[in-house]
Amino acid sequence: MTHAHEEEVRDRIAKGLVYTESEAAFQASRRRAEQIFAYNHTPPGDTDTRRSLLVAIFGSVGERTVLLPPFHAGFGSNVHLGDDFFGNVNLTFVDDVEIRIGDGVMIAPSVTVTTTGHPVHPSRRADFGRFSEPVVIEDKVWIGSNAVVLPGVRIGYGSVIGAGSVVSRSIPAMTVAVGTPCRVVRSITDEDLTTRIAGN
Repeated sequence: MTHAHEEEVRDRIAKGLVYTESEAAFQASRRRAEQIFAYNHTPPGDTDTRRSLLVAIFGSVGERTVLLPPFHAGFGSNVHLGDDFFGNVNLTFVDDVEIRIGDGVMIAPSVTVTTTGHPVHPSRRADFGRFSEPVVIEDKVWIGSNAVVLPGVRIGYGSVIGAGSVVSRSIPAMTVAVGTPCRVVRSITDEDLTTRIAGN
């Protein structure tokens, strides 16, 4: 594949247009499969090795990152994690393009964050035809177990995504959103400061 053709494919990917596995093969060197395997098999007490592997796997990693194995990623190098990130077991990143996660984000078990989908018509899925759009999860977001975050979604500051939700459109800041498809059910207010404390 020529450099000009690679640039044309990159441009199509950036625009969210369909591209194929063969066309995107030049990106294979950005996959971190070996390092992800090593991380998922590193003893819990070997924190230095775990940290060095996270730095090798991800595009960027903040401070005080906790990611419980196993986790999975198509590339790994397209994921950016902020400070004080907590990811529980079986977190999956389908990161054909960038996933950006802010500071103080918590993700519960078995969550999928995907930047990539496939065309509806089967003839357009030949050679694993697909499209990709970046995902942004802003600071202080909490995502419940078994949620799925779909391509192009942005989840705003401080919001909560209920367990089992399918987030197919962007969610504004400081809201609680649940369901399939995920919809905002209410705002987060100062009244929420008094819940789940002694005497209440």
